Order: sequence, then C-alpha cells, then structure tokens
Amino acid sequence: MIEATENALLGGRVRLRQPVQGYRAAIDPVLLAASIPAGQADAVLDIGCGVGAAALCLAARQGGCRIAGIEIQRDLVRLGGENIELNGVAGRVAIMQGDLLRPPPRLEPGSFNHVMANPPFLEEGSATPPGDPSRREAHVEGEADLRAWVRFALAMARPKGSITFIHRADRLDGLLGEITGRVGEIVVFPLWPGAGKAAKRVLVRGRKDVATPTRLAPGLLLHEANGAFTAAAEAVLRGGAALDL
Repeated sequence: MIEATENALLGGRVRLRQPVQGYRAAIDPVLLAASIPAGQADAVLDIGCGVGAAALCLAARQGGCRIAGIEIQRDLVRLGGENIELNGVAGRVAIMQGDLLRPPPRLEPGSFNHVMANPPFLEEGSATPPGDPSRREAHVEGEADLRAWVRFALAMARPKGSITFIHRADRLDGLLGEITGRVGEIVVFPLWPGAGKAAKRVLVRGRKDVATPTRLAPGLLLHEANGAFTAAAEAVLRGGAALDL
C-alpha cells in the first residue's frame, strides 16, 4: 500500500491524496487546468494525469464538463480513483491505467473537445534523473518522447478541438516544432516567476484543423518581489479563476 498525504488545492475546494515519496503535484497542474476553455458539455482528456490534480481542478471550476485521465503508473491511478471519490466527482471524472503508445481501447480517437498534458520535462540523458522511480517516470521522458505526446494529443482531439501543454520554457522550440503545421491558433503563454525574470514554464495551446496565426500572450506574473503570489496568481491558484489565453 503506497503511503500518501492529503493536501488541498484551489483554497480547499479540491482534496488531493498523493504519494509521500515520488511525484507530488505543485502549481503546474492547477495552472494547466485553469487554461482549458471547457464548456458545460465538453469532453476533456488529461494525458499523464498522475493522481488527478489537473482533472479535479478543472472539474471544480467547470461543473458541466466530463474529464478522462490516462496514467501509466498503477499506484497513481489507484490514488486518483480515491481522489475522485474524495471530491464527489465520480460521475464526471474517470482515470484509467494505460500507456499513450498503447492506449486503452475505450479511448476513442477524435472524441475530445480538449486535450491537456503536463509531460515529463526532461529528455532522456539530458540530466541526472531523480533516484525515486516514480519521480523519474514523471520527470524524464521514456519510450514516449515529446513527439509521441503531441501525436497522441492530436489523435484524441476532435476537429477544431484544442490541445494544451505546460512545459519548460527552454523546450519551447521543440514543442512548437512538433505542433506547427498540425494545429493553428497557437498561443504561447509565459508564466513569469517574477518581474524582470525569465519564464521557466510556458503554456502552449493550439486548435486542430484551424489556420489562425500564432500569438504570444502577455502571460501571468506569479510572484511579487517579496516572494508572495501576485493577486492575479492567487485568483487562479486559490480562487479557481480561469486563465484567458
């Protein structure tokens, strides 16, 4: 039995059980969920959903959408199921165990209005991997590289549906290279850690089968000079506000 702690997201609106050791959700899945323009009856897929942090935050913000998650680590899927029950969203959120290179049959291509992903940030061999196997699998690309994540997201999205990734800013060129020509209406949304500081994370969204030009958004300033979250960041991270990409 995996040892877990219970934490809170969105100012307590989301209860989240996650492993004591291994991958633990921080603000990235909250920001990812806030960027998804899901409507009341929309279907959303969360690739590599972990214990369900992004899916549950989106479910809390948009009460009408239905969210499916796919996660390769069985222990995280088990905790994700507990989190779904803990938050009372069993009718709208479901997490399944599976590999995006060999997806479960019940994931029908082209059936989602929106696809979101928080993929491993590190290319294999680019840095010393974490010692914990679960953290290593969450942070370092394995057999499925960034290209595979993008292809799977595109395959799952409906025509004119959106795909949204949160990724390291220093891998923006690689991400844009994978989606350019395959989606349109691309928006790059920097997440600034502080005034005058380079972005370390970016949100990137595009829409399938549209041809609108790429746009660089102003982004979100996360921290004040004293290290506290800005009012705009607090509104998203604690208040459940949406990000307008």
